[in-house]
Amino acid sequence: MKRILWTISSVLAALGIAAALLISLNLRGEEPLPATETLQSTPVLVQRGEYLARVGNCMACHTTQGGAPFAGGRGIETPFGVVHSSNLTPDRVQGIGSWTSAEFWRAMHHGRSKDGRLLYPAFPYPNYTQVTREDSDAIFAYLQSVPAAPDTNRAHALRFPYNTQAALAVWRALFFAPGTPPTEPTQTAEYNRGAYLVNGLGHCTACHTPRNALGATTDAKAFTGGLIPVQNWYAPALNAAHEAGVKEWRTDDVVALLKTGVAPQGSVLGPMAEVVFRSTQYLSDADARAMAVYLQGLPQQDRKAPATVAAPPASAMARGGKVYEQQCAQCHGDRGQGEPGAFPALAGNRAITLADPTNLVRVVLQGGYLPATAGNPRPHGMPPFQQTLSDEEVAEVTTFVRNSWGNQAPGVGTIEVYRARERRGM
Repeated sequence: MKRILWTISSVLAALGIAAALLISLNLRGEEPLPATETLQSTPVLVQRGEYLARVGNCMACHTTQGGAPFAGGRGIETPFGVVHSSNLTPDRVQGIGSWTSAEFWRAMHHGRSKDGRLLYPAFPYPNYTQVTREDSDAIFAYLQSVPAAPDTNRAHALRFPYNTQAALAVWRALFFAPGTPPTEPTQTAEYNRGAYLVNGLGHCTACHTPRNALGATTDAKAFTGGLIPVQNWYAPALNAAHEAGVKEWRTDDVVALLKTGVAPQGSVLGPMAEVVFRSTQYLSDADARAMAVYLQGLPQQDRKAPATVAAPPASAMARGGKVYEQQCAQCHGDRGQGEPGAFPALAGNRAITLADPTNLVRVVLQGGYLPATAGNPRPHGMPPFQQTLSDEEVAEVTTFVRNSWGNQAPGVGTIEVYRARERRGM
């Protein structure tokens, strides 16, 4: 009996120690909140906050189509269920009208809500934790200035145990710690400004870094590319010349891509087109250049020798070539040369030959649309072929363009096309 009691006591003690450690890890770096609001809002601060909110692309997640700006309610699918974005307007019941700037800072920096709840990292506080208190205050001042909307916050729809605070506390203990703005003493102020924007408000690693089974990223794999499971697009590596690296580009061309969506070397499509449309086109010239300088300075991956790719069957290439001639050549050219300023070249296009063909298949199925920006107000687009081409035809034409005019990449199968259709209900 004594042995049983001793065992139970030991287990309880161990659980107590584990719980205390978990609580400690989830409270690290937090300080008591001030009792009253100390921020003095000014028109200049609000204007700066509006700019920073655009840099962080806050509206993209916190606004539903046709809904009031920042009123929340957008469902964000994750591998663990659906997270609904919250109301950020100054409504005192549903929004953040009763919050203080310190409580908002705690949410940004520590991932904790006004009532003390731990927030889900679909809100990218693992990146926003690097944002300065001054910038957080400016964003808060701006959000307090937008029209209040009484839209009710929707409950998340996450599976057990991911819907529990205990599970979230464990995740945070393993994968999150409050951070500070990254700085490299040996680098220029421009480079460090770019690092701050890219890694903080820009939260570029949230998409361009692979995630583990629990949805966490690691610094060791930052910018190495990853599949965005929710949107079913591949975010290519930003530190690899054969994917989306820009180290060898002219800095002005990187700036052009961020601000207009178009550069001589390529253009943006899919989720990145939305980022340019809603966010980066509004960057100041200095901030756009700073981000470009930082991205060009990323340590590059050592590219492994390309694996030998078996040539696709001649019959598949012939069928794909026929589809290309009928549907694609008018814009992209008989030799995949494209038309400068209108339609991109497919020959030598690194987006065509990515190891993962998901993006190419998605563009063929649902079309390719560049963002309308101040620098490119009337972009050309590519129509969708999801209702025109069968899975076999999509597989064959994508295989054809991946292996023509000097391109070389593995062929595309119908299962990959089916998966792309399935994700979007096409």
